Amino acid sequence: MTARKHTALPKAQILIEALPWLTRHNGKIVVIKFGGNAMVDEDLKAAFAQDVVFLRQAGLKPVVVHGGGPQISAQLDRHGLVSEFKAGLRVTTPEAMDVVRMVLAGQVQRELVGLLNQHGPLAVGMTGEDAHTISATRHRPRIDGELVDIGRVGEITAIDPGAIEALLADGRIPVISSIARSADDGHVYNVNADTAAAALAAALGAETLMVLTDVEGLYEDWPNNDDVISRLTASELEKLLPELSSGMVPKMEGCLFAVRNGVNTARVLDGRVQHSILLEIFTDSGIGTMVVPDGRQNTTEGGAS
Repeated sequence: MTARKHTALPKAQILIEALPWLTRHNGKIVVIKFGGNAMVDEDLKAAFAQDVVFLRQAGLKPVVVHGGGPQISAQLDRHGLVSEFKAGLRVTTPEAMDVVRMVLAGQVQRELVGLLNQHGPLAVGMTGEDAHTISATRHRPRIDGELVDIGRVGEITAIDPGAIEALLADGRIPVISSIARSADDGHVYNVNADTAAAALAAALGAETLMVLTDVEGLYEDWPNNDDVISRLTASELEKLLPELSSGMVPKMEGCLFAVRNGVNTARVLDGRVQHSILLEIFTDSGIGTMVVPDGRQNTTEGGAS
């Protein structure tokens, strides 16, 4: 009996360490952007689903937002449609938009909802089109000083969180595909999932925005070293934005938007690490990079190092 007690003790210590964070986050909304390797690796997908259900059962209110870049590229190839990128964004013809919509709402979202619902009748899939949750207009990026038409790529104009709030009030886990409809022309647009997650987090008054990616966080001096910045303020991040790689820009711009619009913390996590969400929220050490509003450099938040 003594031996069994002794071997179980570390489990109790882990649970006790999580207690302050459980108390702090109870009843709070957490918006999680699902992406990167976590979307394509079976073990990581299963661990992600477990993490999200754990958050919900621990008294938090998780909302999942996803894109589907790798799956969209693969399906476009099957349809003989070329994947072209300009200014870091996918050029989306009307034909390509049909594929994007099918993949996001019919493939990626369905699979994720299925994984979550293995743990109970929890997840409900929807897109930004549903109940006018996300409205958008055509986005024209500026390349070499010229506005460029890249097709059905959307820029968010409005968020209506009512349908998501109703699902959360019913104890459900909303899983949202980042596509939106325009009130101007009636077209459906492909919206960057990082941007959509940040806008939804702000509109929902979320406690935290979490963005899963394929790096450890925001590097201090990449490629000279791989030291990760564990915490920085909105103003510090804004100064770094011009130096960031194109893939990190929408993620970090999303984090900046979130904390400047009422979200308490925004975090970029390594989605290649199993249970990275739980490590970040419920442990003292945390992983990845946390962005906080200005004036909060020394505040200890759940999962901050």
